Amino acid sequence: MSGPLGWLAAIDPTPLFVISLLPYLAFLWWAGRIEGFPKLALRGFQFTLVFVAVTIAAAIVAQLRYGEQLANVDALHGGAESLLTISNLLVVLGFSGIGAVITAQRSHS
Repeated sequence: MSGPLGWLAAIDPTPLFVISLLPYLAFLWWAGRIEGFPKLALRGFQFTLVFVAVTIAAAIVAQLRYGEQLANVDALHGGAESLLTISNLLVVLGFSGIGAVITAQRSHS
């Protein structure tokens, strides 16, 4: 890679990924302490960590078993990405208020 940003290609992104977890964990801690933060949305944000863990495991399997990057092994890639879809769905439903409606209906039953 050439050009003014070519030096970026030589940087190993692994430490950046690890460092990025710290503010995300701080966000989860903060969000869990806010009384008005939708619980279902918080579960969605927490489930994102499950997606990350499964994606890392799937990438290792793809490399060791198939000798390919995760993006090239459709079954593993699709399975991992489906967890991100579930996470996003939980966040959207949480912020839409549906989680509060379900909780209110359970408390009235």
